[in-house]
This record gives sequence, C-alpha cells and structure tokens, in this order.
Amino acid sequence: MLTVEAAHAGYGSTEVLHGISLSVGKGSVVSLIGSNGAGKTTTMRMISGMLHAKAGRVLLNGADITGLDAHRIARLGLAHSPEGRRVFPTLSVHDNLELGAFSRFIGARSKGDIRQDLERAMDLFPVLRRRAAQLAGTLSGGEQQMLAMARAIMLNPEVVLLDEPSMGLAPLLVDEVFRTIERLREQGVTMLVVEQFAAAALQVSDYGYVLENGRITIEGPAASLRDNEAVRAAYLGGMH
Repeated sequence: MLTVEAAHAGYGSTEVLHGISLSVGKGSVVSLIGSNGAGKTTTMRMISGMLHAKAGRVLLNGADITGLDAHRIARLGLAHSPEGRRVFPTLSVHDNLELGAFSRFIGARSKGDIRQDLERAMDLFPVLRRRAAQLAGTLSGGEQQMLAMARAIMLNPEVVLLDEPSMGLAPLLVDEVFRTIERLREQGVTMLVVEQFAAAALQVSDYGYVLENGRITIEGPAASLRDNEAVRAAYLGGMH
C-alpha cells in the first residue's frame, strides 16, 4: 500500500532523514515513534509531497510518487492530517469538510457518494455535526483536531497520515482521538500515525517503527515494541 525505500530528506543543506525504510500494508495501522527532533514530521511531509526526498523512493499502491507535488499525491489517494491541524479558519466546518473532497468534486478521484461520506465523518465526530455552520477558527483545539482528521477522511483515501493527532489536547480529548483511530481501523482505513503518546499509539497499531536521529533503529509488531525494554525505557515511561 505505502512503502518508503531508503529515503533521504531534509531542509536546504541539512539532512534530517538518513535512508529510512518503512511500509504500511492495506488496512493496517502503523505507528512511527521517536523523540522530538527525530524526523517524524519530516517523514510525513516527505511522504505527502510537502517536502521532496533527496534520494530513495516513496511508493503508493506500487506507483512511484517520489518528487510529485502534494496536490498530485493527494489525488492519488494519500490524505495528510498535518501537525498543528491547519484548518481553514474563516470557512465553516461544513466547508472545511467539503474541501477535503475537492479532488473528488473536480473528478481527479472517483467521486463516489460524497454526501454519504460527509455523514460518516459527522458520525465519527458528532461535535462536527453540531458545529457544522460554525467558523473553523472559532473551534476549540480538540474540535479543530477532529475536523482535521475528518477532512482527511473526506478524500476517501487509500492511506491517511496522522501527524501528532493528540498534540495539545486535554486527556479526555486524547482518549477520544484514539477511540476514533480504533473505529477507523475497524472500518479498514489504512493509517500511518506519528504520535507523542507512544504507548497509546502502539495500543491501536499493528506495527511500529522507532525513529532516532533520522534513522529507523527498531521495528516490529506493536505488541513486541510495547514489551521491548529499550522502547519502554525511552518512550513508554509515561504510560497513557
């Protein structure tokens, strides 16, 4: 479904990722964990086309998407819910959700039943139904995160990238975010998740990678990472 092969990426002359490789199978949830500055967000930006790889390849459904612009990658079915939410603050919740389906409206992706998918998104996040006419910029941080996730789903994507979905949220909202990830997983949505709460991320994942200083140092089934003493000591000390 999604494969990264020996990818190098960075900013200007500074290389952040040093030949990382990972894969996300259809219908699976994979977590990428690591400390601040390890290169997790850079990885997500490289995959989605916001940042171009300097070497290596990124494959989506076997097609080489390395170097494509972000809008072209989105049209191929990769949705990115970025760190910091990035909703359109002066548009309503409803309009933000419809913008998630923009590629479908213009025929760049199979249109399907957009209205049904809008209902599905609001079923996943009932607060969005109540806030449908409200400007996105007036939502709370937790509500904006839910909107960012729902907007990604509106692409009817092959793969969803979730970058720090619980960042800055109160504990109750963090729990709700992870319950939603579990519901999406049950619906067969393929996801790559970068998350500060490593224990919670691994709990809802099938497989995990540990990124340290731009290199994958440990990988394996999520259950084995949760039991790995080195991983527990470095990343799971604050069990969520």
